[in-house]
Amino acid sequence: LTENQTSVSIFLVVGLSEALEPQLLLFLIFLGIYLVTVVGNIVILTLISSDKRLHTPMYFFLANLSIIDIIFSSVTVPKLLFILVTAQKSISFSGCLAQLAFFQFFVVAECYLLAVMAYDRYVAICFPLNYTLIMSRAVRFGLVATCWACGLLNSVIQAISISHLNFCGPNRVDHFFCDVTPLFKLSCSNTWIGETVFMMVVVLAGMGPLTFILVTYGRIISAITKISSSRSRFKTFSTCASHFTVVALYYGSGIFSYVWPSITYAMDKDVKVVAVLYTIMTPMLNPIIYSLRNREVKEALKKAMGISRTK
Repeated sequence: LTENQTSVSIFLVVGLSEALEPQLLLFLIFLGIYLVTVVGNIVILTLISSDKRLHTPMYFFLANLSIIDIIFSSVTVPKLLFILVTAQKSISFSGCLAQLAFFQFFVVAECYLLAVMAYDRYVAICFPLNYTLIMSRAVRFGLVATCWACGLLNSVIQAISISHLNFCGPNRVDHFFCDVTPLFKLSCSNTWIGETVFMMVVVLAGMGPLTFILVTYGRIISAITKISSSRSRFKTFSTCASHFTVVALYYGSGIFSYVWPSITYAMDKDVKVVAVLYTIMTPMLNPIIYSLRNREVKEALKKAMGISRTK
């Protein structure tokens, strides 16, 4: 590693611990989680595409969430698995920048998609007669395209911000993947502008959709309380339960992963544990939550299993 005039070209990703030898038990655990994530989300995608009962706006958005979750986990987990099984922690600057860019793309796309899914439930519950008219094919595709575009914009902004920084050493990334906050800590440049832009993104792309979701759910709950039948109230709220659980997991862990390190400027073990929940566990839990809490998905799954048994 050279300093002063020569820039760092190789980073060392610490991973989950300082261990210098392979960690086979952790490798097997995270490999299992990754396989469950990919298979679970592929199952959701297959059910939605094959069962006509699931060809509705709600499941169109859920299919997009599954696509994002597959790619989202694939950005961080394979490199982590490589570190755990080989104890080789090096990554090139371009590789680190690419991982950061893809991660920032999908983390923001999912934030906005969760807000869109909340809006979909709001329209379905508060305007049931106009639901299909409001959530037309053009509107659905437009909303999803906007989510992906916001993710792309954030990815470009963060990648440009980091690429303009100088890294003179040390080269030790105190995380299990390359992300914005740990790289700011390593830079020998003035990071004030980059950090300001990053915090603006956290507020606009993170807290903005979260505020929208909370306001939307406030209106949904208000509408549900006006339903006279308790059975109908429960049935209506159960359609939102899966989404609300996913939002609570994603934003709860995400806020702690980003806001806390930004305040303390450190990546302690607790933050890494929460980051695992945010980046690795949530994509795995999403299809499980929707399968267990959603009647239509459970029925489609039973139907598919029945067909496979008959065959």
